[in-house]
Amino acid sequence: MFIKQLFDDFLGLEYEKLDEHHVRVKLPVKDLLINSAGVVHGGIISSMADVAMSNLIPANQEGKQQALTADLHVSFLKPASGAYLVANAKIVKQGRTLIRTECSIFNDKNELVATSKATLFRTH
Repeated sequence: MFIKQLFDDFLGLEYEKLDEHHVRVKLPVKDLLINSAGVVHGGIISSMADVAMSNLIPANQEGKQQALTADLHVSFLKPASGAYLVANAKIVKQGRTLIRTECSIFNDKNELVATSKATLFRTH
């Protein structure tokens, strides 16, 4: 089960569980998400990566997340534009309480626009 959050609904995020260690999240690009330079705002890309990696740990029965982001790093490689962005997240290493994750974000031309790494803290 994926995490249920109003923010994710607001962004229009679409989730796909590829397997127990991989999640894909798609973001339709809307005018509201574009910064003054004409590309997707970096905060939106960071949020997308965070949401994708957080959803690697299944939500509980009520849709509440079971892990919180303890550390997040985002590297912007190319200005992000196009009709949509896709985040591919994976679990790198999983311990009892800490989970290392990585995420790659691509535009609609399958060009890599950002990468991210996070450490998640398991709450349950």
